Amino acid sequence: MNRNIVSSASVVVAFMVGGAAAAQAQESVLQISSGGTDIATLDAHRASATTDKSLIGWMYNGLVRFPPGSADPKDLEPDLAERWETSADGKTWTFYLRKGVKFHGAYGELTADDVVYSLKRAGDESRSTFAANFSGIEDVAKVDDYTVRVTLKYPDASFLGRVSNYHAGNIVSKKAAEDLGAKFAANPVGTGPFKFAEHVTQQHVKLVAHKDYFRGAPKIDTIMYRMIPSDSARELAFASGELDVMYGKREQRWVDTARKRGNMIIDIFRPGEFRTLHLNRSIAPLDDIRVRQAIAHAVKVDDIVRYVGKDVGPKGCSVVPPGYLGEDCSAGAYDYDTEKAKKLLAEAGHGEGLVLKATVSNISAQLPIMEIVQSQLAKVGIKLDMNVVDHPTYQTQSRKNASAIVFYGAARFPIADAYLTEFYHSDAIVGKPTAITNFSHCAVADKEIDAARLEGNPEKQLALWKEAQRKIHEDVCSLPLFDLQQVWGHSNRVDFGYELKGAMNLAPPITEKTTVKPR
Repeated sequence: MNRNIVSSASVVVAFMVGGAAAAQAQESVLQISSGGTDIATLDAHRASATTDKSLIGWMYNGLVRFPPGSADPKDLEPDLAERWETSADGKTWTFYLRKGVKFHGAYGELTADDVVYSLKRAGDESRSTFAANFSGIEDVAKVDDYTVRVTLKYPDASFLGRVSNYHAGNIVSKKAAEDLGAKFAANPVGTGPFKFAEHVTQQHVKLVAHKDYFRGAPKIDTIMYRMIPSDSARELAFASGELDVMYGKREQRWVDTARKRGNMIIDIFRPGEFRTLHLNRSIAPLDDIRVRQAIAHAVKVDDIVRYVGKDVGPKGCSVVPPGYLGEDCSAGAYDYDTEKAKKLLAEAGHGEGLVLKATVSNISAQLPIMEIVQSQLAKVGIKLDMNVVDHPTYQTQSRKNASAIVFYGAARFPIADAYLTEFYHSDAIVGKPTAITNFSHCAVADKEIDAARLEGNPEKQLALWKEAQRKIHEDVCSLPLFDLQQVWGHSNRVDFGYELKGAMNLAPPITEKTTVKPR
């Protein structure tokens, strides 16, 4: 009798344990690390840091989208808008929204009110990092609950890219943003396949599946986005099975070694983050063009490219990144000439040398490069005093004008206007209400940048962009270095659900079709 009772109890326990194990096995968790120390914001209209952008891409949608795996503007397709119409003069765009699209949580259905609110918010410099990108919008109006009309000040060839699932083109919940106010940045609400669950500072961000996603419920239940800034720690975590997808080291040597190990599939994709040294003319002695010219002649870009690897970081030839519409290399490169650099410094009154301060990120994609630059500048008598900090602090300090030299990498919508406007127009100078990322305080090509944006003739537009690049090059606002491609690795248990050739948010898109097999 007792044996029967024990036996029956054992069956019940075994059943309960087995059932729990089966339930656990059914939960699909994807472990990812981008290499950052922490996030800065999850507000889609504020997020510009690399660590933040991947999360934004998984939580939000735009009116149109880059298909998963593509960063080519020719591939733009419907997203929250199922179709659109354009007036003959190219100044009026009418978007017809999908019906039944649900926001995360209890924030209801997407309507035209949310789109109007989002686009106006995106163009408001007090609420958006990317307000300058929307300066060409005259008006955004609701036609009915599922129709929005956007009126432009002038025809804009890149307008669809501005309202894509990239940067401030992402649509937020009006109710959530208004209800939460400043807290929205830590409690984001979008319509994407995954929704925010929790953020543990410097440890992880947890996303869970948005079961009501309009393209279908995701096959992955949970994304654990882990903060592992150390390259070696990420590799160990991947090797032990604690990570399924990881941010790689963007160096050719690392890529080659990782491929030989055979336990990781390497993904190298566009757009590259164009690495540039911005020379801050607001900090003496960089207000003297001879000092800026000396730095240009002291930096040997070929050595930097050789270190990074030509496949991972092809050399740039202009202040506009490689492959962008309007890129022009006719101004040529700055010659590497240490004697010329020393002569220029002497003429500027710095024959005995000088000291420049720079705040530098500790991440592997930045610190080693700046150490090379530091060594090269030392050969001509320039001491680069580097304050090495975590990446969020570097981002903040750069925008507070704390560095004489800012090493910065960024990917933007791939036309010249985007880069010229954000990095070289006077309206974008850091510290201004309209600030974006003009760390150099460059203001020599405003006329050409503005005129090109309004120019409807493609040939004349290219000519204006060419002249803008020539002026910026001549004034030595910055030194273009290389276009650092995205390098990630994933386990063969992971199937992204598409072919990865590009990703505007700089990380593999995790979609409703992405799967990960159990270990």
